[in-house]
Amino acid sequence: MATEILMPALSPTMEEGTLAKWLVKEGDEVASGDLLAEIETDKATMEFEAVDEGIIGKILVEEGTEGVKVNTAIAILVEEGEEIGVLAESAPATPAAAAEADAAPEAKEASVPAAAKPATPAPQAADGTRIFASPLARRIAADKGLDLAQIKGSGPKGRIIKADVEGATTAPKAAPAAASAPAASAAPSPSVSADAVAAMYEGREFEEVKLDGMRKTIAARLSEAKQTIPHFYLRRDIKLDALLAFRSQLNKQLESRGVKLSVNDFIIKAVAIALQQVPEANAVWAGDRVLQMKASDVAVAVAIEGGLFTPVLQDADQKSLSSLSTQMKDLAARARDRKLAPHEYQGGSFAISNLGMFGIDNFDAIVNPPHAGILAVGTGVKKPIVGEDGELMVATVMSVTMSVDHRVIDGAIGANLLKAIVENLENPMTMLA
Repeated sequence: MATEILMPALSPTMEEGTLAKWLVKEGDEVASGDLLAEIETDKATMEFEAVDEGIIGKILVEEGTEGVKVNTAIAILVEEGEEIGVLAESAPATPAAAAEADAAPEAKEASVPAAAKPATPAPQAADGTRIFASPLARRIAADKGLDLAQIKGSGPKGRIIKADVEGATTAPKAAPAAASAPAASAAPSPSVSADAVAAMYEGREFEEVKLDGMRKTIAARLSEAKQTIPHFYLRRDIKLDALLAFRSQLNKQLESRGVKLSVNDFIIKAVAIALQQVPEANAVWAGDRVLQMKASDVAVAVAIEGGLFTPVLQDADQKSLSSLSTQMKDLAARARDRKLAPHEYQGGSFAISNLGMFGIDNFDAIVNPPHAGILAVGTGVKKPIVGEDGELMVATVMSVTMSVDHRVIDGAIGANLLKAIVENLENPMTMLA
């Protein structure tokens, strides 16, 4: 039975991707677990594995095709000796073709002979969403009168496989639900179109830079974050002299191990400990509730070509400075190569964005949901300050701004969190206690 291979959702936020490279060709025999293609998401290029076994009967989407929507058919898998027929020919090869095909479903249906249609149509839940199941699992379920919507899949990404339906007991299928209301329309288009903006600069020389998946996602997520999250900002100056002296001492002792601690490593540790000292601030926004986190999972912004990643250091409060330094260097290097797995850049309750190495004195960062806050870190600058006894002295001062989601953290709690971060950095030896 011919089966569609669909564009996978390789991360919770993925809506479309680029089919970067096919690792198989038409006529190749594949088994479950074999690599089929490389898919470029908004964050990384990932390998896509086969779920079912069979023969690649037809490739529908060519290498390099951008904007392929999740769940769009990208290839047809057939059984040995099976003719693919009109099913492959009628399948859309591009997102534009898919939209055109959707506009005339009746004509498409009439053009497909019965012999070319799948013996068992793709099942759907009561709300109309597709249920992902292997062809064998569908046939067994049909024979046993099982409702696939009531079966939890154990295959990749929740796909229902043979073992799931063989062990299930017969249950009546749910009555079809009434037609639901049309889905909410997409966000309104900008008031000024791209063509209208380009027309403003007619006669001036410019180059159009096409947005890749990452830049589109950054634009959408941070625009939404700035518009929907009630930000407030807390600012402090931090005296770094004790930390710089302590860091120099530790680096001399760690030199033989090839470890060199950065100021950012101390900042990560200070934030992680502060989240334990002020546990009310170690939380995330979950729509209709707040999730109070136990561990200090700290995200750190890493600039890459065309965008940024925020890899997450889990249990950062429990790790040594040298361990945090080694892990952060590894995550940053793989982020720049776009080799991070989704679980390495998703999650966390709080983020750090450090632009001090670029000479920025201070700035305000945008909270990246569902995080409750982000610490924007500037550069350390020598400044005149007044000492505790009133004497004038010179100190290295670093300015930080904490952006906070007021839905999760109130002013006093935010102030206590920033105070704890400052105290940890100004008294760095206490972070080792």
